[in-house]
Amino acid sequence: MIETERLILRGWRDDDRMPFAAICRDPRVMTYLGPPQSDAEVRAAINRQRASQARAGHCFWAMERRKDGCFIGFCGLQAGAGNTPIAGEIEIGWRLAHPAWGMGYAREAAQASLDWGWRHLPVDAIVAITVPGNRRSWGLMERLGMQRAIGEDFDHPALPPDSHLRRHIVYRAMRPVPTGGN
Repeated sequence: MIETERLILRGWRDDDRMPFAAICRDPRVMTYLGPPQSDAEVRAAINRQRASQARAGHCFWAMERRKDGCFIGFCGLQAGAGNTPIAGEIEIGWRLAHPAWGMGYAREAAQASLDWGWRHLPVDAIVAITVPGNRRSWGLMERLGMQRAIGEDFDHPALPPDSHLRRHIVYRAMRPVPTGGN
């Protein structure tokens, strides 16, 4: 579990399914992610995260507000999708309920996830992907200090060739260099 000033990032619970399904059916949230998800797709997504946590010790963790315990989405780290240029790398990702947008929760959770990754994972970089039109997402990547990986854009193989969401851009955060000390 990761705790920040306002958030808790934790493993997934059975009672997360309903609020997560609502997030995955909100057209505002899904604008750059694809069509609304069915109950089966939501269950499968949660099961993938639970499996990642069990296998690797990290996943896109469930996110709740500390003040009221309300589930507001996910944020965390997982293995980059196979059959993509980020396979074999660690990916950071997030998805928040629309009412939680614009409050700094995504940045707070993403920074905590990056910090956790640098402390616990032997990687030189952490990547993030999104579609070019998702300015809110890549804007956050830039506010986190991530750099656009020019020349690494790709067509996501999980999406049909005619999908307007197929093209993805890549951002990368490099492991911070330790500052001098005694």
